[in-house]
Formats: sequence, C-alpha cells, structure tokens
Amino acid sequence: MIILDTDILIEIFDKKSQLGGEALKKILGSGESISLTAINLHEILYGLEKYAKPVREILQLPVLNYTKKDASVSSKIELESERKGMLIRRTDSMIAAITINNAASLFTLDLKHFKPLETLGLQLFS
Repeated sequence: MIILDTDILIEIFDKKSQLGGEALKKILGSGESISLTAINLHEILYGLEKYAKPVREILQLPVLNYTKKDASVSSKIELESERKGMLIRRTDSMIAAITINNAASLFTLDLKHFKPLETLGLQLFS
C-alpha cells in the first residue's frame, strides 16, 4: 500500500503540473493500492475549501484513521527526533506512524521532513 502525502495530492490535482502527472503514472505503474491518512485528508480539504477548488475525487480514496497504536508510535517518533536534534511537525510524525503501522510506504515530496524518519522505520515510496 502507498500512502499519499498532501504535497503529492496537490500536484496530482493541479492539472498543469508535470510533476503531478509523473507522480500519478508512478503510482498507477506500481500496482499497489493507495490510501490517505485522516491527517492528509484534513490538510487537503482545508486547502481545497480555502482556495475554492472543490475536488470530489479526494473523498473517494480510502482513509486510514489515527489510532491509539499510531499515537504511541507517533509520540516515540517525535521524542526520538527531538533527541537527535531534528524538529518534526506533529502532523508529520502522525502521518509517519500511520504509515509504519500499516506496513505501507509514504509517497511524499517533502524529503527534508520525512527522509530522516527512515531510521525510525518509515518506508518511503520512490
């Protein structure tokens, strides 16, 4: 399973984005199922509402909820990152935890934030 980060969704929904077209081809070519996290759904719906760009397709994608197990892993990711001197956004640690707990890989353009989390068990889709 591939979990799509918000930045990937933005590129895919931007009809003029070459990067979005390439990302979509890569996803479809992988043959894997795709999903969002509830956190990514919130972020993308907020942006779509704010900029008046309704995209109903987003509501058709499967969504993985944030669970008690995810909260446990997320808090450990956040603490470990702090100990290593890497500040991490709480929503990023939550997305990483959902990805890890679902044995999925995260498709993101935000490698600055997520690449360091590979040492904590996060798998990135490339």
